[in-house]
Amino acid sequence: MYHSTALPAFKDNYIWCIHHDSLPAALVIDPGSAAEVLAFVDSRQLQLAAILITHHHWDHVDGIIELQQQFPQLQLYLPASEQHKIQHLPQQVTLLQGGDVLQIEALQLNFQVLAVPGHTLGHLAYICHDAASTPWLFCGDTLFSAGCGRLFEGSPAQMYQSLQLLQQLPAHTQVFCTHEYTLNNLKFAAVVEPQNQHIVQYQQQLSVQLADGHISLPSTLALEQKINPYLRCQLLHLQQQWQQPDALSLFSFLRHWKNQF
Repeated sequence: MYHSTALPAFKDNYIWCIHHDSLPAALVIDPGSAAEVLAFVDSRQLQLAAILITHHHWDHVDGIIELQQQFPQLQLYLPASEQHKIQHLPQQVTLLQGGDVLQIEALQLNFQVLAVPGHTLGHLAYICHDAASTPWLFCGDTLFSAGCGRLFEGSPAQMYQSLQLLQQLPAHTQVFCTHEYTLNNLKFAAVVEPQNQHIVQYQQQLSVQLADGHISLPSTLALEQKINPYLRCQLLHLQQQWQQPDALSLFSFLRHWKNQF
């Protein structure tokens, strides 16, 4: 059985580690820190076989070099357009762009690569259909539960298009974001759409869940389409409520508002 284990790092990051009960290998996505990864693989007696990077921000990449030094044979997968912004050793590196397919032989898994610019211009997302009965989406800082990433480099149109691309995935897709922002995002979503009972109920449920020491992830696309305002901009009643002429205008309005919320 495959597992995607959240390794908490910093204040609210998650480094996702994929491993299998009967295989000696593991891979991690966006290791901003090496210590948590090394502690986990050591506790499970696993060899780190691969690192997948979604984008260049420090809290997603700063553990790379130490992990490469500890596991010289591991494969490192980077966004091609952001390689110059990511510190790494030049060994076993593969540069990626949207449309590529990865084969991680040590884990017998394949990943589809999507280009999702917006948070950064070269941001990638990874989809795995092999690990479970539901697709697994590792989307970095593009899509959050009940939210989306800030537009540090891309335009609102780019981010909106990226989110629309992710919405084309099956509704039961599990969404593995890289930050525990969900409860804060739900507070904003409840102001955007106060009559949405899905948001109200999920806020209550999640408050208990987090208080009990559980995390909010993974989410699912089906849930996000009910509670995430950035995935609901096509709804006419929301456009009318916030006096926006179309979905992209509403998305731009909401993303700018959230920056000041």
